[in-house]
Amino acid sequence: MSSRILVVDDSKVMRKAIRRWLSTFGDYTITEASDGSQAIALFRPGEFDIVLTDWNMPGLSGLDVVREIRSKDPKIPIIMSTSVAEEEHVIEAIQAGVSDYLLKPLNPDTLQEKLVKYGSKSQQVESQKCFQF
Repeated sequence: MSSRILVVDDSKVMRKAIRRWLSTFGDYTITEASDGSQAIALFRPGEFDIVLTDWNMPGLSGLDVVREIRSKDPKIPIIMSTSVAEEEHVIEAIQAGVSDYLLKPLNPDTLQEKLVKYGSKSQQVESQKCFQF
């Protein structure tokens, strides 16, 4: 059975890269959302195993997405990706309910480690395969 992941990012290029990486990691059913509003509309408890969301998006931020998803499903792993590394931002994300935090630029090996940590069906692959677009 594949892991079901909701990928939320306003960057089409980033969503494409994540989709490519996930296809090399293992068996995933991927649903993409291009903004926070779309992510909230798509999310239903039990339909996803993991949520990977960007922080900075127009309209609803990743924090808004986290808070809304947490109100519907307090246990689903939510991984936040962002270029903001200041301690107060990390604390804010944790308080909102993120399970983990990834700094951009994303590293496919680190992403894979996080997915494995939260029980995905990811398999170990060579890093070089992940960078082919």
